[in-house]
Amino acid sequence: MRIARIATAAVAATTLVVLTGGGPAWAHNALTKAVPAKNATVTKSPAEVELTFLDKLDDSFKIEVADAQKKKVPTGPTTVDGKKGTATFPDPLVNGTYTVTYRLVADDGDAVEASYRFTVDAPAPAGTPAPAGTSAAPTPSASPDPVVSATAPATIAAADTSDEGPGWGLIAAIVAGIAAIGAIVFLVVRRKA
Repeated sequence: MRIARIATAAVAATTLVVLTGGGPAWAHNALTKAVPAKNATVTKSPAEVELTFLDKLDDSFKIEVADAQKKKVPTGPTTVDGKKGTATFPDPLVNGTYTVTYRLVADDGDAVEASYRFTVDAPAPAGTPAPAGTSAAPTPSASPDPVVSATAPATIAAADTSDEGPGWGLIAAIVAGIAAIGAIVFLVVRRKA
């Protein structure tokens, strides 16, 4: 009878961990939307980077942008409005790949830093030679007001390059699942004996 109670408790604990995602993971605020989107190629320089999260941000939230040579791109100060953080570009971005890095403090006090990339590939105006070192050919039918090639902001579940390893919630769920299965197998074997 005691083993049955242990097995029941193990199954309940596993179910709770799996359904809730684990303890430490609760405290981390996840990125839900990014404009420009992760891995997007835009055909017009964005005016800003806007990141939206599951939970409200505090004033310690920061956004930085770097070019392909890892040189920091000038932005205005990061502004926070509820769940959104924004950094504006005072000057248009030139064609190339950019890395957006954001930093926040999670509810559990952990500092979280993650990043993702997007590319600017704006067509050169008619009659303008391409900058030296680029292989972009002028687009003969470029519209006067280019649009973003990723038609809608993508919703992203996780950042492209995060320093975090596998979540402790997942590890706890796996361990609890193995314990629950072991307890059930032990119970079945014992009853048969």
